[in-house]
Amino acid sequence: MKKIIFSILALGSFVFMHSQTVELPETIISAHSDYINSVVNENSINYIKKLEEALLNYDHSEISNLYDSKKDIYNVTFKIPEGQIIASFNREGKIIKTFEKYKNIRLPLAVMQAVAEKYPNYSIIEDVYVANFNSDKDDLKQEYRIKIKNVDSILTVKTNKQGEFI
Repeated sequence: MKKIIFSILALGSFVFMHSQTVELPETIISAHSDYINSVVNENSINYIKKLEEALLNYDHSEISNLYDSKKDIYNVTFKIPEGQIIASFNREGKIIKTFEKYKNIRLPLAVMQAVAEKYPNYSIIEDVYVANFNSDKDDLKQEYRIKIKNVDSILTVKTNKQGEFI
């Protein structure tokens, strides 16, 4: 009887110990964490994610050897038909600033509502999203340039992410 009770307790404690195992997600340390935290968005369109991934995976080692000073900055353009990123890197490969421009993206709800309220008889025919990132200022400026049309005219308006007109 003692063996049965001891066996049950041993088996129970093994199951209990095994159930305490917690797997942690993979930790990624990046030299571009300031860019990732400011710009990269999980809700981005696939082609924007591709361009951002190409930028983050860019191997600067070949071109950075051509520069003499630590203050030297070089630009690299990542381009597809739907948009582009022009990134400025320092000699160590850190992203100093970027200029991003994408055509016909999914507009934020706040932007669409602001345009619909201010221009009720207009429809959106085209939009451009522009983002400027600057690591020195830890700053991201976002702008939506929206072309709208009604029966008589075509207008271009600019808003920020919150739908405030610029």
